[in-house]
Amino acid sequence: MLKERITQEMKAAMKGGDKRRLGVIRLILAALKQVEVDERIDLDDSRIVAILDKMVKQRRDSVAQYRQAGRDELAEQEEYEIGIIQEFMPQPLSEAEIDALIDEAIAATGASSMKEMGKVMGQLKPKLQGRADMGAVSAKVKQKLSG
Repeated sequence: MLKERITQEMKAAMKGGDKRRLGVIRLILAALKQVEVDERIDLDDSRIVAILDKMVKQRRDSVAQYRQAGRDELAEQEEYEIGIIQEFMPQPLSEAEIDALIDEAIAATGASSMKEMGKVMGQLKPKLQGRADMGAVSAKVKQKLSG
């Protein structure tokens, strides 16, 4: 399970004395624990990937804001955290794979207009969560449905 792998990485970082990496892994585990406590559930791998994806998105937003404000040292820390978080996420899909999944979802739902975009995105989200930027995927779906 993914959570066990993250815990093992935390132990390895402790033993190796890598405090910077350890801090990021502890942030990940704290976010997972927060959801487990709030919702009184045990997280499965797909839900963990969704949480990690959200963490990466938050950090990307922070990087943009820090760069805009000229705070490069803070942006570099956020980028470091993104790198660590992404180690626990599935491999990203290529553009061709994403396009194929979009075409497949459009065909499966029979979508032909923007009104049906929700159906298409509903089919795509579980397949692409953590493996593609959902904002970019949404833009591609819009383009295909409006074109």
